[in-house]
Amino acid sequence: MNANQAVEELLARANRLGADPRNTNYAGGNISAKATAVDPVTSQPVELMWVKGSGGDLGTLTESGLAVLRLDRLRSLVGVYPGVDHEDEMVAAFDFCLHGKGGAAPSIDTAMHGLVDAAHVDHLHPDSGIALATAADGAKLTEECFGGRVVWVPWRRPGFQLGLDIAEIAAQNPDAVGCVLGGHGITAWGSTSEECEARSLEIIHTAEKFIAEHGKADPFGELIPGYEPLSKVERWARAATLAPAIRGLASTDRVQVGHFTDTDEVLDFLSHSQHSRLAALGTSCPDHFLRTKVRPMVLDLPPTAPIEEVLERLTALHQAYREEYREYYERNATTGSPAMRGADPAIVLIPGVGMFSFGANKQTARVAGEFYVNAINVMRGAEAVSTYAPINEAEKFRIEYWSLEEAKLQRMPKPKPLATRVALVTGAGSGIGRAIAHRLATEGACVVVADLNAENAATVAAEIGNTDVAVAVTADVSDEDQIASAFAQAVLAFGGVDLVVNNAGLSISKPLSETTVHDWDLQHDVMARGSFLVSREAARVMTEQGIGGDIVYISSKNSLFAGPNNVAYGAAKADQAHQVRLLAAELGEHGIRVNGVNPDGVVRGSGIFAGGWGAQRAAVYGVPEEELGAFYAKRTLLKKEVLPEHIANAVLVLTGGELSLTTGLHIPVDAGVAAAFLR
Repeated sequence: MNANQAVEELLARANRLGADPRNTNYAGGNISAKATAVDPVTSQPVELMWVKGSGGDLGTLTESGLAVLRLDRLRSLVGVYPGVDHEDEMVAAFDFCLHGKGGAAPSIDTAMHGLVDAAHVDHLHPDSGIALATAADGAKLTEECFGGRVVWVPWRRPGFQLGLDIAEIAAQNPDAVGCVLGGHGITAWGSTSEECEARSLEIIHTAEKFIAEHGKADPFGELIPGYEPLSKVERWARAATLAPAIRGLASTDRVQVGHFTDTDEVLDFLSHSQHSRLAALGTSCPDHFLRTKVRPMVLDLPPTAPIEEVLERLTALHQAYREEYREYYERNATTGSPAMRGADPAIVLIPGVGMFSFGANKQTARVAGEFYVNAINVMRGAEAVSTYAPINEAEKFRIEYWSLEEAKLQRMPKPKPLATRVALVTGAGSGIGRAIAHRLATEGACVVVADLNAENAATVAAEIGNTDVAVAVTADVSDEDQIASAFAQAVLAFGGVDLVVNNAGLSISKPLSETTVHDWDLQHDVMARGSFLVSREAARVMTEQGIGGDIVYISSKNSLFAGPNNVAYGAAKADQAHQVRLLAAELGEHGIRVNGVNPDGVVRGSGIFAGGWGAQRAAVYGVPEEELGAFYAKRTLLKKEVLPEHIANAVLVLTGGELSLTTGLHIPVDAGVAAAFLR
């Protein structure tokens, strides 16, 4: 087989296997192919291996995610391998076996693929396979399930020695198609890509069938009275109420983004009597507990318990969790161990409601939750046919605080200014709000795009990216219930809210004599009342989180400058401007900073100007509407036109960390209007 065909088949196999979560979890497992290529230096044939590199995901793997190694050099490492105490040095040695430039960094599992004498190798983390791998009598069950077709490999930390073990077992069992790795996962091999994939699926599906046919019906024990799942509406309402406080607890050491899951697997697990015992045992597969931490934090109250009691209990459980985690670290750390990375839980389980998972960004938080669902499935399978018996604490610690894992963390790029922050922007479906939403997302924030127009909000959220970075909510800011709903959707999407931009607005330009009560009420409802309602709900969420926050008002030059035919708009903007000062004084004790931006003359891209305000103001000043932006620019000190992006820049300046001790400030973004100078 030529190299191009081998790579094409490898990527197709990876994408098929990775597309089904029953086969492996996100970024879990790795697969390889061996083929002969021509060495560009010698023009002689050379045996190469293509293997998924460190950190890649099978479901989305492309050629750039493969490491390419010379098999002769890789296999020569067997002769110089100094033993299990030097595993980390062997990973560094893989770099000297690479062929050509580019490609991904070789993973710790590279030896497993290179040393097994088969052209194609799959290493996967299927729930059914790990269920057998973590069963107390896993070796016996593997024999019962597969006979000699699949062999058992006792637990060994991933590395060069594990590769040697599997290669030896494969050689000693020529009729075997793969193995179950104790506490870990499965490995399969074949002479063709098709055969290897078929054998991987055979192991997975055979294990699934074995567990289904031989397992007991209630592996998690009997139902606990009163712990049944709430209705979906009740679950989501309770989750939204609890989310800010839980996120605050999980962010004690460093701020985290959250994700909420209420899948059937989670709710069923938490409603049965053995969930507390099993959760305390922790996860087993290395991929699992690297994402979920050694064990979750579990609320021990029924879903109907009073909220105040639940919050008090969560606080006590969190303190105990941190103490227990510190003790776990101190029991297992050696002089060479990395420093403790934080003692807060990554997974919080709430019976009858669901699971909160946390990470440095939304994707990490979501994937952590997915991994714990995998862990629940593993525990169900192991308990169905045996007893769940994960690897011991010391082994878990060795992997969690592995120097290679620490090195990987240290190589990660520096976080963006707004990383881990959740922003909600009103009026974000167009104009200034759209520009602000895009800028905040570019700088690392998760963004909730709120707008009265659902289609516009959805469009902007889609422009920014997938639901790991932006979600759309529909809200009339003058409606108290809709604002509460918008924030509930925000905290369910990302765990909480840290940064709120009061941008929603409209304007009707009329002389005093022509301004109706409706004109007055409409503008005050949206801007004065709307900002008040949004800020009140924001302050509630931020106070419950206890990690501070930012509220920014997009006010106007007109909050200071008395322009003609503009009484309702100017008065509403003045109301917003004073809300900044009032709330800055009130919320400072909670670490919540309140600031404002005073734009002027933002014509291009502005929803307000496009909605009739531009024509009205152009008529007031006696210029064609298409020349209004240029007209505004000419009357400024800088003679520059103000664009939505300029307002977005000001919001970033106020919230990006450089002005962390500034509150109660209004920044003019008007290209210089002397009459609107703050004084």
